[in-house]
Amino acid sequence: MLPEAASTLPKKERLNGKKDISALLAGGKWGSVGCLRFCSLSNGLDYSRIMVSVPKRLFKRAVKRNLLKRRIREAYRTGKHQLDNCPQDILFQYISPEIADFGEIRLSVESILKKLAK
Repeated sequence: MLPEAASTLPKKERLNGKKDISALLAGGKWGSVGCLRFCSLSNGLDYSRIMVSVPKRLFKRAVKRNLLKRRIREAYRTGKHQLDNCPQDILFQYISPEIADFGEIRLSVESILKKLAK
Protein backbone atom coordinates (compact mmCIF):
# COMPACT_ATOMS: atom_id res chain seq x y z
CA MET A 1 0.00 0.00 0.00
CA LEU A 2 1.25 3.49 -0.82
CA PRO A 3 2.03 5.84 2.09
CA GLU A 4 -0.48 8.35 0.73
CA ALA A 5 -3.21 5.71 0.59
CA ALA A 6 -2.45 4.58 4.15
CA SER A 7 -3.35 8.00 5.55
CA THR A 8 -6.70 8.47 3.83
CA LEU A 9 -10.16 7.86 5.28
CA PRO A 10 -12.09 5.83 2.69
CA LYS A 11 -15.83 5.31 2.81
CA LYS A 12 -15.49 1.72 4.04
CA GLU A 13 -13.91 3.07 7.26
CA ARG A 14 -17.02 5.05 8.15
CA LEU A 15 -19.53 3.36 10.42
CA ASN A 16 -23.04 3.38 9.00
CA GLY A 17 -26.04 1.12 9.04
CA LYS A 18 -28.60 0.86 11.81
CA LYS A 19 -27.59 -2.68 12.80
CA ASP A 20 -23.88 -1.84 13.26
CA ILE A 21 -24.57 1.39 15.16
CA SER A 22 -27.09 -0.32 17.47
CA ALA A 23 -24.60 -3.10 18.21
CA LEU A 24 -21.92 -0.52 19.05
CA LEU A 25 -24.18 1.47 21.38
CA ALA A 26 -25.56 -1.66 23.08
CA GLY A 27 -22.32 -3.56 23.67
CA GLY A 28 -19.55 -0.95 23.46
CA LYS A 29 -17.29 0.33 26.22
CA TRP A 30 -17.70 4.04 27.03
CA GLY A 31 -15.12 6.55 28.18
CA SER A 32 -14.18 10.20 27.88
CA VAL A 33 -11.01 12.19 27.33
CA GLY A 34 -10.93 15.98 27.27
CA CYS A 35 -13.66 17.34 25.05
CA LEU A 36 -14.62 13.93 23.61
CA ARG A 37 -16.67 10.97 24.75
CA PHE A 38 -16.13 7.67 22.96
CA CYS A 39 -17.65 4.24 22.62
CA SER A 40 -15.71 1.32 21.14
CA LEU A 41 -16.39 -2.29 20.22
CA SER A 42 -14.28 -4.91 18.39
CA ASN A 43 -15.65 -5.40 14.89
CA GLY A 44 -13.92 -8.53 13.53
CA LEU A 45 -12.90 -6.80 10.29
CA ASP A 46 -9.43 -5.97 8.95
CA TYR A 47 -9.95 -2.23 9.52
CA SER A 48 -11.45 0.14 12.06
CA ARG A 49 -14.62 2.15 11.39
CA ILE A 50 -15.60 5.45 12.98
CA MET A 51 -18.64 7.61 13.49
CA VAL A 52 -18.54 11.25 14.64
CA SER A 53 -21.35 13.04 16.48
CA VAL A 54 -21.65 16.68 17.50
CA PRO A 55 -25.03 17.32 19.22
CA LYS A 56 -27.34 19.99 17.90
CA ARG A 57 -28.16 20.74 21.52
CA LEU A 58 -24.63 22.16 21.98
CA PHE A 59 -24.25 23.96 18.64
CA LYS A 60 -27.36 25.17 16.85
CA ARG A 61 -25.51 26.22 13.69
CA ALA A 62 -24.59 23.45 11.26
CA VAL A 63 -21.42 25.33 10.26
CA LYS A 64 -19.99 24.91 13.77
CA ARG A 65 -21.04 21.25 14.02
CA ASN A 66 -19.47 20.47 10.64
CA LEU A 67 -16.24 22.26 11.60
CA LEU A 68 -15.88 20.12 14.71
CA LYS A 69 -16.70 16.92 12.82
CA ARG A 70 -14.04 17.73 10.21
CA ARG A 71 -11.47 18.36 12.95
CA ILE A 72 -12.26 15.07 14.71
CA ARG A 73 -12.13 13.05 11.46
CA GLU A 74 -8.80 14.65 10.50
CA ALA A 75 -7.31 13.94 13.94
CA TYR A 76 -8.42 10.31 13.63
CA ARG A 77 -7.12 10.01 10.06
CA THR A 78 -3.62 11.12 11.07
CA GLY A 79 -3.45 8.72 14.04
CA LYS A 80 -5.43 5.69 12.89
CA HIS A 81 -2.26 3.64 12.29
CA GLN A 82 -2.20 2.97 16.07
CA LEU A 83 -5.23 0.67 15.70
CA ASP A 84 -3.77 -1.54 12.95
CA ASN A 85 -3.50 -4.57 15.27
CA CYS A 86 -6.94 -4.27 16.91
CA PRO A 87 -9.66 -3.08 14.50
CA GLN A 88 -12.69 -1.56 16.24
CA ASP A 89 -15.88 0.37 15.65
CA ILE A 90 -15.58 3.75 17.38
CA LEU A 91 -18.06 6.54 18.07
CA PHE A 92 -16.57 9.95 18.85
CA GLN A 93 -19.04 12.32 20.53
CA TYR A 94 -18.14 15.95 21.18
CA ILE A 95 -19.23 17.06 24.69
CA SER A 96 -17.72 20.50 25.34
CA PRO A 97 -19.95 23.59 24.96
CA GLU A 98 -17.03 25.59 23.50
CA ILE A 99 -15.37 25.06 20.12
CA ALA A 100 -11.94 23.50 20.74
CA ASP A 101 -9.00 24.19 18.46
CA PHE A 102 -7.54 21.41 16.35
CA GLY A 103 -4.56 20.84 18.66
CA GLU A 104 -6.78 20.08 21.64
CA ILE A 105 -9.00 17.75 19.62
CA ARG A 106 -5.96 15.97 18.19
CA LEU A 107 -4.54 15.35 21.67
CA SER A 108 -7.88 13.94 22.85
CA VAL A 109 -8.21 11.64 19.82
CA GLU A 110 -4.60 10.44 20.14
CA SER A 111 -5.05 9.56 23.81
CA ILE A 112 -8.28 7.71 22.99
CA LEU A 113 -6.51 5.72 20.27
CA LYS A 114 -3.66 4.87 22.66
CA LYS A 115 -6.20 3.59 25.23
CA LEU A 116 -7.95 1.47 22.60
CA ALA A 117 -4.70 0.05 21.20
CA LYS A 118 -3.81 -1.53 24.55
